[in-house]
Amino acid sequence: MRCDSEAAIVRNLEDAGCDQDTITDFVKQLRMGNQKDQLRLLAKHRNLLLERVHKEEKRIDYLDYLVYQINQHK
Repeated sequence: MRCDSEAAIVRNLEDAGCDQDTITDFVKQLRMGNQKDQLRLLAKHRNLLLERVHKEEKRIDYLDYLVYQINQHK
């Protein structure tokens, strides 16, 4: 089942930060009609993005802690 034009899907994958290998593999699976592997690729990339978000959240926590410490010593 095609939910959009291939070019639009590629643009969406690029906008989502997928690398070229992932995009190429996704398009291959799209052309073969292999939704299971399409979903697997999307889940893999989503997990990668989520790991990055958690890493950045941790960095924000460190900064917030420093701000807290500075404010405690005023």
